[in-house]
Amino acid sequence: MDDKKIARINELYHKSKAEGLTAEEAKEQQILRREYIDSFKRNLRGQLNNISIQEKDGSITNLGEKFGDKKGN
Repeated sequence: MDDKKIARINELYHKSKAEGLTAEEAKEQQILRREYIDSFKRNLRGQLNNISIQEKDGSITNLGEKFGDKKGN
């Protein structure tokens, strides 16, 4: 998600608190928020898939392999 979209989310939020949104702006806000949440989830999943932990017995477990590589979630 680019900075322009995040700025627009914030702009719509502040406008909703100050004066309210039109139906079209509320729909746009909803779409942008969903896109932001989906992007956040994808980035977090990508980070978690690259984490490996060392078990007490010395073996290394990749969390992406252990819990399933859920790309797109």
